Amino acid sequence: MKQPYNTALYMRLSRDDEKYGDSVSIETQRTILRQFASENNLHVVDEYVDDGWSGTNFERPDFKRMMDDVESGKINCIVTKDLSRFGREHVMMDYYLEFMFPEKHIRYIAVTENEDTEKGLSDFVPFKNLFNEWFAKDTSRKVKAALRAKHAAGERTATYAPLGYKKDPDEKNKIVIDEETRWVVEKIFDLAAHGCGAAKIARVLYDEKVPTPAYWHYMRQGKFDYVFADAPEDKAYSWSLAIIRAILNDETYIGNTIHHKQSTISYKNKKVVQNPKEEWVRVENTHEPIISKDLFNQVQEQIATRRRMQKDATTQIFAGLLKCADCGWSMSYAKKDISYAYYVCGRHRAYRYKGGECTRHYLRYDVLYAYVLERIQHWAKRAKKDENKLLEDLLKSGDRERAAAVKKQTAELKKAEKRKAELDNMFAKMYEDWAAGRITESNFNMLSQRYQKEQEEQEQKIQDCKTKLAAGQQTVEDAQKWVELIKQIGVPKELTAELLNALIEKIIVHEATEDDFGFRQQEIEIIFRFVGKID
Repeated sequence: MKQPYNTALYMRLSRDDEKYGDSVSIETQRTILRQFASENNLHVVDEYVDDGWSGTNFERPDFKRMMDDVESGKINCIVTKDLSRFGREHVMMDYYLEFMFPEKHIRYIAVTENEDTEKGLSDFVPFKNLFNEWFAKDTSRKVKAALRAKHAAGERTATYAPLGYKKDPDEKNKIVIDEETRWVVEKIFDLAAHGCGAAKIARVLYDEKVPTPAYWHYMRQGKFDYVFADAPEDKAYSWSLAIIRAILNDETYIGNTIHHKQSTISYKNKKVVQNPKEEWVRVENTHEPIISKDLFNQVQEQIATRRRMQKDATTQIFAGLLKCADCGWSMSYAKKDISYAYYVCGRHRAYRYKGGECTRHYLRYDVLYAYVLERIQHWAKRAKKDENKLLEDLLKSGDRERAAAVKKQTAELKKAEKRKAELDNMFAKMYEDWAAGRITESNFNMLSQRYQKEQEEQEQKIQDCKTKLAAGQQTVEDAQKWVELIKQIGVPKELTAELLNALIEKIIVHEATEDDFGFRQQEIEIIFRFVGKID
């Protein structure tokens, strides 16, 4: 008696297959398989469909469900349109066709290729499987090349546009600002610029019932219904810290597009891995920005220097701002029993037992607090009284500071350029001496290495000086930004982390000295954002 076949109809379609149209679509596969099963009196137990899965990946959800049914004895026959629908990895194909299926008495049929294990597979099956794998590899290579070309042209190929943007309705792979959601991005960056960390930003957005990016997609296109359909109301504005941090670090918001942040291990192994930053592909000015570069850079600096809040809520307000004037290290916080807190140079504290590693630069917390508060109040009162006069004075002060910095950098630049020219002449003369036999090749190699190293050092100095000269040009806009900012803040009665991070770039602490009468004196420099040090 002929064995009854309880049959699984298996269909697979990868994203790369879609370009071939209806010839490999799921519906076309279903029609072919249903017709074949009917004509051959096969009892169809179930259909198994993996839509959007590569044939080189055998961890497909419905493929695994089908193999579970094989193990349980529910099915004993598998039918696919062709071999490539079952898989495109020749080692695994060989395992199933030559070992597993015969062992478990499973009949396998590839309809359009007329391959049937019951009748005996043709000798060409191993070559077909090799070709199918080669095809997958070649397709992967072509897809990656096409993506690289699109990325180089500034195109965005992601499924969704980031929060604050939407897909351009007129141009494929472009994004435009979404006026309905841009305010959310602006609010997040504004909170961050005022010293709020990701946790606090998330709490503010939750309290104000601001929808998450996923919920915007749910409201508009019905996406992520499995998350929100039966969820409680507050799920719509339950922001995660990861989402907040991702937005704050995303250069999309300053008009750039970053590609190749992650990739798969290979065309066979689809596990996603994060690529190192040096391998990222950055294309600038691909779309209209929502956030200014100044604000974005300010937030990045604050993120890099932010520290966790202490239980007594004291140290966090100056975290990342205090720097030692002599070694550049951050100042380290400490407490004297319960009486008072203070700062010392972090380098000195870390290496004090080894000797010679900077000095204490001791500064009491209450003294620092009072001084910084007084200076901010002073400038806030001036802005309130006459902002135009304050702006004029800032620009004059900036001119003096800039003139001094330009003079110093110009002198260093000339010195480096002169030394570089001397090295070039010395190297040329040394080459002539070697060519004429006046110095040995060994000496030539030794001296050339030394000169080349110094040439590179001088070239770096020249570039550094030019960069500092370009960066030191204070503009009217910078001063206007600062005056407007301190005017908005008003005259504060106390200091907060938000206030300090919004106004101040860093605070430089010098070592204390004693005057002729034995009184302790200590210089503290406040470097304000946009305008630098002002007196």
